Amino acid sequence: MDQDRGLPAARVFDALGAAYERAFAESPTHHASLRRLLEHIAPYSRILDVGSGTGRPTARILADAGHDVLGVDVSPVMVDLAARQVPGASFQCADIRELPLEEGSFDAACVYFSLLQMSRDDQSRLLRKLGRLLVPGGHLVVATVPLDVEDVGVDFMGQKVRATSFGADAFTELVAGAGFTVLWQQDDVFTPAYEAAVAEPQLFLHCRRT
Repeated sequence: MDQDRGLPAARVFDALGAAYERAFAESPTHHASLRRLLEHIAPYSRILDVGSGTGRPTARILADAGHDVLGVDVSPVMVDLAARQVPGASFQCADIRELPLEEGSFDAACVYFSLLQMSRDDQSRLLRKLGRLLVPGGHLVVATVPLDVEDVGVDFMGQKVRATSFGADAFTELVAGAGFTVLWQQDDVFTPAYEAAVAEPQLFLHCRRT
């Protein structure tokens, strides 16, 4: 991909490394969504963390609670950081869209802001894939930036990226159309902890496979 068009996700997050964790890991709504998930899943659940980053906070909190966590991320740097920081979870460097996983093999899945560099079609296909990977009644926690934008250039923490998303209502409809019932929704405005950061809208959904 031409640099003016934005870097692929793996190169962006290789460059950001631990800086991404410092900027975003303390989001109160992110932590609240994880606490809510923990209240609704059985002990020793099998959980898929899509776009697992450095492993913190998501994989760390879930693994510390005794769950079997598989984190998947396209960034080798992030996967290396996560494996060192969260030895109680497993991590794999792969594109979740292409990774073969057994259907019905997870009790829950987390997707925190990892859809934003995918096309709208890929976001829809991935949500449907996650529905197949979950057991009936399995839980999905997904978060995005709810803006109606498609393939727009963004300067993200000094990295050129292309971003695609949906407005809040359209995203909720997309998730429901992939076979999920939305149980809980939280809208937030969060300012990441890095220089020149601006407040961004965030949408968190807790869903169940129907």
